Amino acid sequence: MISVEFLITSLVVVLIPGTGVLYTVSTGLTRGRRASVFAALGCTVGILPHLFATVLGLAAVMHASALAFQLLKFAGVAYLFYLAYATWRDTSTFQVDESITRSATSLVVKAFLINILNPKLTLFFLAFLPQFVNAQAGPPLLQLLLLSAVFMAMTFVVFVMYGFLAHAFRVRVIESPAVQRRLRYAFASAFAALGAKLAAER
Repeated sequence: MISVEFLITSLVVVLIPGTGVLYTVSTGLTRGRRASVFAALGCTVGILPHLFATVLGLAAVMHASALAFQLLKFAGVAYLFYLAYATWRDTSTFQVDESITRSATSLVVKAFLINILNPKLTLFFLAFLPQFVNAQAGPPLLQLLLLSAVFMAMTFVVFVMYGFLAHAFRVRVIESPAVQRRLRYAFASAFAALGAKLAAER
């Protein structure tokens, strides 16, 4: 059930940069290492509803309903554009406050919304997880839950690594206002581009 093929495929999927990776990296670079852990946690928790939808069969309903897909899609598009605008305007982005406790909830919620508002994740898990269910290995529901748990654990670990790597490069840019400004605009543009890409999905 938890085969080498599943682990390798899951690792490749998690490593591919997407909105969650972008948010975690930008958080690690602009807010620090501890903040990136909260971002990674939010992104990981954000895939949980999609996994449950797949396991419970709700993904098939959304796949059949163009309206449900479109509503969730445009909610995600709006949120990505909001992130782009907020990142573009936030001139205090690189002013790290190591006492991150007060903003931890905000970081987790933002990351959670990024993934929960992406309808492609439900359809992805609907196509991905059943391939690794073994009819001889026990109840399919339990297998799907175990596969989902492993995938989430891998997601969290990889995202934390992305955040820590971003933090490691922080020292190289923190003293340069020009570099800070370019990075802020680059992240804002990336969020906007991902929003536009999601808007074009059918």
